[in-house]
Amino acid sequence: MSDMRQKALDYHAHPTPGKISVELTTSAESADDLALAYSPGVAEPVREIAKDPENAYKYTAKGNLVAVISNGTAILGLGNLGALASKPVMEGKALLFKRFANIDSIDIEVNHDTTEDFINTVANISESFGGINLEDIKAPECFEIEQALIERCNIPVFHDDQHGTAIVTAAGMLNALEIQGKQLSDAKIVCLGAGAAAVACMDMLVNCGAQKQNIFMIDRQGVIHSGRENLPAHKQRYALDTDKRTLEDAMTGADAFVGVSGPNLLSVDTLKLMADKPVIFACSNPDPEIKPELALATRADLIMATGRSDYPNQVNNVLCFPFIFRGALDVRATEINAAMKIAAVDAIRELAKEPVPAEVLQAAQIGSLCFGSDYIIPKPMDSRLCQRVATAVAQAAIQSGVAGVPCLPENYLAN
Repeated sequence: MSDMRQKALDYHAHPTPGKISVELTTSAESADDLALAYSPGVAEPVREIAKDPENAYKYTAKGNLVAVISNGTAILGLGNLGALASKPVMEGKALLFKRFANIDSIDIEVNHDTTEDFINTVANISESFGGINLEDIKAPECFEIEQALIERCNIPVFHDDQHGTAIVTAAGMLNALEIQGKQLSDAKIVCLGAGAAAVACMDMLVNCGAQKQNIFMIDRQGVIHSGRENLPAHKQRYALDTDKRTLEDAMTGADAFVGVSGPNLLSVDTLKLMADKPVIFACSNPDPEIKPELALATRADLIMATGRSDYPNQVNNVLCFPFIFRGALDVRATEINAAMKIAAVDAIRELAKEPVPAEVLQAAQIGSLCFGSDYIIPKPMDSRLCQRVATAVAQAAIQSGVAGVPCLPENYLAN
């Protein structure tokens, strides 16, 4: 048994099994307290909520409560291991919500027979929460599930495997291309992978200015092109009218590579085919599509990002999802729309251009950081992320008309 494996098991088992618990937020010490907390006092907020459902935000924890929900069909890179096996990951997500954005979160694992069963289960319990974070649900079902729940629920529903990855990828890609002297609108992009994260990443890049005709998406059969039959809907929208068929064909002259596929799928010879000053996002975890050491030894002119914390430029969803929900919850948003996602992209990428505080350097165990090839996105431990991203998201929700409050307080998330 490896040292890391045992440490991980011990971490989850001790001193108490799991990673989260419930705490009281009000006094429960006296008979009077209990009379107010439960019977007969609790009847009063019940009556107020029955009169106006919005009062649930005033008298209950709904406004700061997110459900992290999975069916365990795509757990990390481990595959379909079932709902119960996903519980450590969902508890971990709840831990991150609390640690980074002070959001209370509870994990819910759902066994079901059909996609409709899952959708109905989540929709039927949704009023208990201020938001729903979907996690580790395989494609293509994840697209149907998220869309159906967005339509049926009046609270934000967000599949983080799709949109969290896409937001951080877009922020990093825009900064990397800027450093390389290139424009997203002109960039030729190769996406290796065609699952939920891959499609969401390309959708976000298109929303930020990339051109669909410049995006080559590749699955196990090669380049997704208009001549292929029986393509699912999420692949059809990236089917190009092209004679390119292989990864090597697509990579010739490419400016950027986004890998959300598997380990060691990008060879040195293929990397050499790219244009000058390329950008490589090799995000397969824990083993990237190409090792950074090998990529940088092959092309000294590239900018490299991975999903790993032990290399520069980690594409990490924790840079955005806690703070997107923080902003959405604080303005009682009914959804997380495109404007809010783009606002998060802009806030993240602009923060990377600012001087890095000493406490961030200390937490990252790095002597210095400045905007450049080894620092295109902020570090996860940067405490400024909450204020910047949450504020940008909240303002975008208000401006786009999906917020339940008219404006932010003057000192919102001041730090």
